[in-house]
Amino acid sequence: MKIALFGGYAPSLINFRGPLIRAMLDRGHDVVALAPPHSPSPGPELEAMGAQYREVPLNRRGLNPLNDLASLFSIKRILQDIRPDALLSYTIKPVVYGSLAAKMAGVPNSYSMITGLGYAFVEDRGLRRRVLFNLVRGLYAAGLRSNRAVLFQNPDDLDFFSRLGVIPAGAETVITNGSGVDLDHYAFSEPPDGPPVFLCLSRLIRSKGVGLFADAAMRLKKRHPEAVFRIAGAMEDGADGVTADEIRDWKRDGAVEILDPVEDVRPLLAGCTAYVLPTYYREGVPRSILEALSTGRAIITTDAPGCRLTVAEDNGLLVPPRDADALESAMETLITDPEKTRPMGLASRRLAEDRFDVNRVNQIILETMGAA
Repeated sequence: MKIALFGGYAPSLINFRGPLIRAMLDRGHDVVALAPPHSPSPGPELEAMGAQYREVPLNRRGLNPLNDLASLFSIKRILQDIRPDALLSYTIKPVVYGSLAAKMAGVPNSYSMITGLGYAFVEDRGLRRRVLFNLVRGLYAAGLRSNRAVLFQNPDDLDFFSRLGVIPAGAETVITNGSGVDLDHYAFSEPPDGPPVFLCLSRLIRSKGVGLFADAAMRLKKRHPEAVFRIAGAMEDGADGVTADEIRDWKRDGAVEILDPVEDVRPLLAGCTAYVLPTYYREGVPRSILEALSTGRAIITTDAPGCRLTVAEDNGLLVPPRDADALESAMETLITDPEKTRPMGLASRRLAEDRFDVNRVNQIILETMGAA
């Protein structure tokens, strides 16, 4: 088969879909990866793997009808040129406009992966959010209409889309348990000796809970000065982004170490005793938690769609979304009883092996596409 794989963020083709692309290539398929322009381009690395790469004129943020319409026809022309047997899209704009363009271009098989619902589906009763919610719901309904199958990363999102009525009649629905994690690349390691180290890896947006983490850390540092709290991630523009003033306040307080984003998170994971992601963003299954599971770290995250799949009874703690007091209490539990972290980490690794192995996840995707 010739398979086109379309994502909204070019680096994710390597970071998140690299194992899937390799699995497709290993089975003899031709793969053409598509994404909006990005510097540096992932093209050389994809071509070294044996795939092709095409840039797509698409703004992954914002909803400008004229720009998006122009992108739709550009994607159609690219697909007509590629002539794939199947298109697999992920993230909202590729799912919507990729699926619509595939139908217009005569692509015989179109599939979508719902990798989380994102900002538009964060609970908020404001007028702007309601308008955005209804707009995105309509776009999903239009895009998914021609799909043979829709893949979800967690059962909550499948149930939500079913209640919205946007899954086309006759389309297969599949749950993959996230994007999977490379168990060899994110190898198990013992947590470090010494003071407890709490790590949060995230884009610096409020709905990811980084502000809640910082607030809890500032309170805990007063009672437990030996504890270490670290945040690493890139700043984001937009209404949900953490501001430069807020970050300066965190640095001035001194309770939280604010680290620059890194290409390789493994040293940071190896250097922590517990991984914390207090997100209330509508995640699929957070990739950073899967990497922490595979590394063998205790997990603290929210009892929310996607996140709750990553915590069993013995590998971590779940807290209610947006509950700063509960987050603080959960972190303090691991400060005052540090012996919990090692058995929790072992349980996390077992959970990664049993549920989130990337090879198992990719096999589900390929079987759904008839490409296994």
